[in-house]
Amino acid sequence: MIITWQGHSCFKIQDKTGVDGITIATDPFENKIGLRVPNFEADIVTVSHDHYDHNNVKALRGEPFIINIAGEYDVKGIGIKGVESFHDEKQGKERGMNVMYRFEIDGISVAHLGDLGHILDNKQLDALSGIDILLIPVGGKYTIDAKKAVEVVSQIEPRIVIPMHYKVPGLKIDIDGVDKFIKEIGIKPTEEEKLKISKKELPAEDMELVILGL
Repeated sequence: MIITWQGHSCFKIQDKTGVDGITIATDPFENKIGLRVPNFEADIVTVSHDHYDHNNVKALRGEPFIINIAGEYDVKGIGIKGVESFHDEKQGKERGMNVMYRFEIDGISVAHLGDLGHILDNKQLDALSGIDILLIPVGGKYTIDAKKAVEVVSQIEPRIVIPMHYKVPGLKIDIDGVDKFIKEIGIKPTEEEKLKISKKELPAEDMELVILGL
């Protein structure tokens, strides 16, 4: 599997070598957030919620299968589960609903939490049990902040944590940088241009923190 961060909450996730394989896109954004718009060919695209910094499906090439509501899907051999959650701590009264997605790819379970705004309840946690790689927002203000993100990581207990939705150069959205999360979680991060990993290469004991570059 290859995971490449496109900025904000957008990732390019490829199975196997990525050559003639399946490509998934998560939460593509519009150019008004200040970052380069993702422009690659995708087979599947997931949208956590209908905000301009997460729903720019038309930017992607190809004719992807679009998933934007909770449910269970099997698309081109990739198992996907969408789990309902909220964009805030007041059951969606401030910012609406959010869908978290679980992907089963190459024997690895990956979860993308979208713009999660709260700690998980038991039903949500059950749907996300056994996650290997967790893509989690950490920038606060519009999502959980660094402290709450660490609480969610502790709930899920993934093998690898990849933060997203934080301040980077050029981003016009006022949120925290990743440093607060790194300090809060207390794990020395590994910095990678992209994450290339197989099931047998997943860490067996200690959790790993991976910071992906743009």
